[in-house]
Amino acid sequence: QVQLVESGGGLVQAGGSLRLSCAASGNIFSIIVMGWYRQAPGKRRELVATSTSGGSTNYADSVKGRFTISRDNAKNTVYLQMNSLKPEDTAVYYCNADKGKLVTSKGLADFISWGRGTQVTVSS
Repeated sequence: QVQLVESGGGLVQAGGSLRLSCAASGNIFSIIVMGWYRQAPGKRRELVATSTSGGSTNYADSVKGRFTISRDNAKNTVYLQMNSLKPEDTAVYYCNADKGKLVTSKGLADFISWGRGTQVTVSS
């Protein structure tokens, strides 16, 4: 009912930049929190950054000062600008929508949704 589609991943050299995008589609009424998580091989999925519809942001310590999250509430889209990339940033990046409200025939329904992920590879 709700789909999140990520784009913008790829291969980049250390010190380079990438911009990820994630668009949510469906009968969405609102999404309070949108964010990015990542999972490197052999490691657990971890939070990268989140953004609320009210404008608050939260970042993992490892990306503070290098990554910037932003969103377009009207388009239900979230972005992640990644600068000064390091090899340790290599991972599959997943988009997340949390505390969402979906329009259904019975009214509003809560939802949480994940994208399928986009690969980011940083070479040294």
